[in-house]
Amino acid sequence: MIQLYEQGGYLINGTELVLGQKQQEEVARKIGRVVDVEEARKGTMSYGILKQHDTSDDPKQLRLKYDLIAIHDVNGVNVLQSARASGLTEFPLPVLITNCHNALCAVGGTLNEDDHKYLLSAAKKYGGMFVPPGIAIIHQYMREMEAAGGKMILTSDSHTRYGPLGTIATGEGGGELVKQMMGKTYDFGRPKTAAVYLTGAPQKGIGPHDLAIAIIGAVYKNGFVNNCVMEFVGDGVSSLSMDFRLCVDTMTTETTCWSSIWQSDSKVKEFFEIHNRPAAYREILPAPVAFYDRVMTIDLSKIKAMIAMPFHPSNAYAIEDVQKNPADILHEVQKEGQKLFEHSDLKFDLMSKIKDNRVVVEQGIIGSCAGGSFENINAAADILAGKSIGSEFFNMSVYPFSNPVYLELMNNGSLQKLIEAGAVIKPAICGFCFGMGDIPANGELSVRHATRNFPNREGSLAGDRQLCSTALMDARSVAATALRGGVLTAATELDVEYHSHSYYFDGGLYNRRSYNGQGRPRSEIELQMGPDIKDWPTFYPMEKAVLLKLVSVFPDPVITTDDLIPSYASSFRSDPERMSEHALALRDPNFVPASKAVRRMEKERRDGALGEELASLFEQIRSIEGCQALDWKHISIGSAICGNKVGDGSAREVAASCQRVQGALANLAAEFATKRFVSNLKNWGILPLLLPQNPGLSEGDYIFLPDISNELADGTEKITAYWIRGRNVLPLLANLAASSKTEREILRKGGLINYYRAG
Repeated sequence: MIQLYEQGGYLINGTELVLGQKQQEEVARKIGRVVDVEEARKGTMSYGILKQHDTSDDPKQLRLKYDLIAIHDVNGVNVLQSARASGLTEFPLPVLITNCHNALCAVGGTLNEDDHKYLLSAAKKYGGMFVPPGIAIIHQYMREMEAAGGKMILTSDSHTRYGPLGTIATGEGGGELVKQMMGKTYDFGRPKTAAVYLTGAPQKGIGPHDLAIAIIGAVYKNGFVNNCVMEFVGDGVSSLSMDFRLCVDTMTTETTCWSSIWQSDSKVKEFFEIHNRPAAYREILPAPVAFYDRVMTIDLSKIKAMIAMPFHPSNAYAIEDVQKNPADILHEVQKEGQKLFEHSDLKFDLMSKIKDNRVVVEQGIIGSCAGGSFENINAAADILAGKSIGSEFFNMSVYPFSNPVYLELMNNGSLQKLIEAGAVIKPAICGFCFGMGDIPANGELSVRHATRNFPNREGSLAGDRQLCSTALMDARSVAATALRGGVLTAATELDVEYHSHSYYFDGGLYNRRSYNGQGRPRSEIELQMGPDIKDWPTFYPMEKAVLLKLVSVFPDPVITTDDLIPSYASSFRSDPERMSEHALALRDPNFVPASKAVRRMEKERRDGALGEELASLFEQIRSIEGCQALDWKHISIGSAICGNKVGDGSAREVAASCQRVQGALANLAAEFATKRFVSNLKNWGILPLLLPQNPGLSEGDYIFLPDISNELADGTEKITAYWIRGRNVLPLLANLAASSKTEREILRKGGLINYYRAG
């Protein structure tokens, strides 16, 4: 079904694979000339697009300028407040603001509409575009209205992927968007490429989430495409509709790849014609010879109906295997899942979902940027037409991902079929995907065509002893499960006639409601600051040395951004101090009080009033060679966390900024999961330190970096570090994660806002 080839390979004429980097002779025999591997690397689809957007003279270090950036209402205020504090006067490039995350969340009183008012006023003041709540999910609007062949788009949402349309798109924390707003560049080492070579065609009843879950299951844990560009090629691409491609593409984020691109064909051209943008089409194909650092081959005809069990999209199983052996599989998933809650009294229970040797779930949802497509919802309607989901415990919601899609589903009768079957139709929002609506009851299991199923992401509050969970499935299998009242069912088990519906796009739905002030800033406009919208607190530049106190140490294989700041905390998103009170709340409730104690130590240091603990530490620091002349005024003090693989998941920069607000100055890890999380750390003045060997660090230990400021300025990778435990002071191996000259200076200044303020 899926084969992985780490040695890479050549793609010839877009159709034939020659596996292995050292196969130049075979390639030469096939094409009649010798091709150098470095030259062949330039034949990938991504190479040309990146080159057109690169302002650097160094072929290994990109400095990218994007064509457009977009933000949404869950982090838009934070991003714009950072840009405002950095000196923003007008947008130097097109900026789109959508409102798709918090349109239905009632928590916070007037907060949601206060944020929307602020964002609209910012669009007017700085010269941007604004899409009101409930009109479209950010990614679908971008697909329909902005993505184009050869374009590059940057947004503040992690599932930013428009590869099937010929656009290289990435999701990042707000700091990277602020850089673009300030006319600066996105700095990144040239990414490797991974060919995803598709053959055949999917079976009837197989949808995009089946393929996406299979891919994620194959590559996430081994890091096969980490920070790569995934390029989808092969004759199997033509067998997939545009909706299918787009819904798979958005899930490539969960592989930890950097971005994605697909070879184009007549279906891409037709997509732009349907959406009244024929000029946006550009043929995107690999060169006659292209070399890929990694190769994955997939026979689409062998993809099965899949389910991603809690608590990660990579926890992939064929539904038929779960049905054949529910007790063993659910027991194993339950055992692994319970490890996440071993330090609490929460009990993760999946075994109770087995009834009469069948798995029974309580909820089904179709929506988000991955699920709410025209074709997915039509297919679900065909499955449920003339049937009922029943009147028992099972419930179902459907979220079309834009109003133009919503309208067409009304016109062709699909929504009527779903409503008659008992489903509830919701507006074009994505809040349910991270716990803002449709939260299951405590202990329930929901099956969803959505993007993520991390712990508590669906909205349960661990601090209130709540725990429910989510499994990911394709819309077709969600509907098949609904048809049987919650009994887990693969769509491939059903004999269904799927109807083909033509699609008419009504762009007037956007034109009549959206604000477009692009390129027309109105400086006289006052920002509408609601009572919960606060400025960022003061962050101080880094002193010559840094003293870190480890307040949280995680033995877990992975720490996600949902662990670092839970989804529910977005209710306080516009007040940095208030939101930071929830940092690591689900994984280490002691982080905030412990970090606050360190924060007080830093304030005492700046005020010149040293407590007993600092006095004792100073004696040990003075014992280190070369540190005898150091004074406390030269030593910044901050908290730090330590883990194995840190930062998997969302682009949400608050996973870093909330730590910073609470006084954190470093994250230590054996590895960082994504480039975007490392960027978030650096943009907030938090050192991303890699530990080649963890000597057994524990909470309460100190790490001393005696010359960190100079080492950042000098560009050294190895950081001088000492581990202090009790009376023992030992050298510690530590490296700074790959950083550009600008990023090092941002760290020295104490974060991006300080960097821009300093000019």
